[in-house]
Amino acid sequence: MRFTIIVVALNAGEELKKTVDSILCQTYTDYEIIVKDGGSVDGSLEALPGDRHIKLIKRSDKGIYDAMNQAVIKMRGDYVLFLNCGDYLKNGKVLARVAKAVAKSHADIYYGDLYRREQDSTDIAPGRISDFVCYRNVPCHQVCFYSRRLFSKRAYLTKYTVRSDYEHFLYCVYSENAHCEYIPLTICSYQGGGFSETEEHRKEAALEHKEITEHYLGKKTLIYRLIMILTLQPLREKLAQSASFSKIYHGVKGLLYGRKTGGNKNEGIVDM
Repeated sequence: MRFTIIVVALNAGEELKKTVDSILCQTYTDYEIIVKDGGSVDGSLEALPGDRHIKLIKRSDKGIYDAMNQAVIKMRGDYVLFLNCGDYLKNGKVLARVAKAVAKSHADIYYGDLYRREQDSTDIAPGRISDFVCYRNVPCHQVCFYSRRLFSKRAYLTKYTVRSDYEHFLYCVYSENAHCEYIPLTICSYQGGGFSETEEHRKEAALEHKEITEHYLGKKTLIYRLIMILTLQPLREKLAQSASFSKIYHGVKGLLYGRKTGGNKNEGIVDM
């Protein structure tokens, strides 16, 4: 099987079905969906369609990363993508486009762009994963297809309650020498307000980021931290998250990366 798509859920309401529907509408059909549910009682599981692609795992867990780890053990695909409830594959041709890239190059991680629904803007990913990108902002897990081997030795470290997916990306790059390949494609329509983005978890996220980057990047973190200060990172973050300025900000970033953001929004046959 080419792809495993893991959706972790707990009382997600109608968003669970919407996320699953965005996968079921794909023109490429060599995939499985693993829905890992932690004990929902809101009727969301009953609303799921009876489709051969869907495998349901109902089991208690200790949080989102523990739930992901439980699901990844059951994966049969060559590559795995993690989608949160409320996040959708951007259109019906995403898996077909990624499968085409896999057939050509067989990289360890394929990643693409993220459409932010709240800001109506596309966050263009960097074309190359450098040390500075690893410090500053790696592609989120909703746009990354990981090869099976990158989870064969170890999965997410649950001691990191907010940034474990970030730590695992750096583990793949620095410990497993993963070859990462950018695909000029909007992969995910992102709901926003992710676990690490909430106000209550921002301080914890910052502390985990510091520990993780110092482990993998060492003294380079001092230089990168200074660069972030000199380039007004707090202001840029506010612009990126602003409903009024986000589209302009990401448009400028896309131009700096040598790519445009406008062509991705309505690509394909289905927009959720």
